[in-house]
Amino acid sequence: MKRSRINDLLAEADEMIRRHGFVLPPFADWTPEAFSAQAAAAPHVVNARCGWDVTDYGAGRFDEMGLVLFTLRNGLLSDLTAGRGMCYAEKLLISKRDQLSPMHTHVIKAEDIINRGGATLVVELYGSDNTGAFAPDRGGEVMCDGLLRPYQPGEKLRLAPGQSVTLRPGDWHAFWGEGGDVLIGEVSTVNDDETDNIFREPIARFSDVEEDVAPRRLLVSDYPALAGYSVPPLT
Repeated sequence: MKRSRINDLLAEADEMIRRHGFVLPPFADWTPEAFSAQAAAAPHVVNARCGWDVTDYGAGRFDEMGLVLFTLRNGLLSDLTAGRGMCYAEKLLISKRDQLSPMHTHVIKAEDIINRGGATLVVELYGSDNTGAFAPDRGGEVMCDGLLRPYQPGEKLRLAPGQSVTLRPGDWHAFWGEGGDVLIGEVSTVNDDETDNIFREPIARFSDVEEDVAPRRLLVSDYPALAGYSVPPLT
């Protein structure tokens, strides 16, 4: 993806988020220079991969398959393993009309996917086989707004603003906006986008960036190149 397109998408996302009454934390507005200035005080923002993310899943067709994300808070896998500390994460996502987030599951993360506003959020569901692999003939059971609900393979949940679904490891899912763009909330256990996204098809989680202009805001995938920071694995 071109950096100029990413800059535009982040500006659009910030406007949409604010339009729905959600104010992002101050580090959402940090320029690359501000990150350098905060090097001593804000290592957790970088090491926990908080901040902006734009992906086209490496396919180069963002309008058809892509997502804009902002991670507001995130713990570490070591806390989750220990069963104490910061064992949670929170994100905002923007899925444009008919823009697919492709079929995937997680090995560790359980998550609430919440329609925070906009159009209808469609979530397509499949179950797993005994190894956790995608099973086209298996359904499962999820919780929708506190109520247990069985699902058939390939069933599409349609979530209106305010509605949510709880997905656990092994619940294979894809989602998109129906009838318009959707602001999505995600509340989960610790989020590790580098290793805990298992896609049905062999696609990339992060995009290659063509640096045609300077970045106005950094993406989480830019953090390893930041001077003054050490970005270890999310452990």
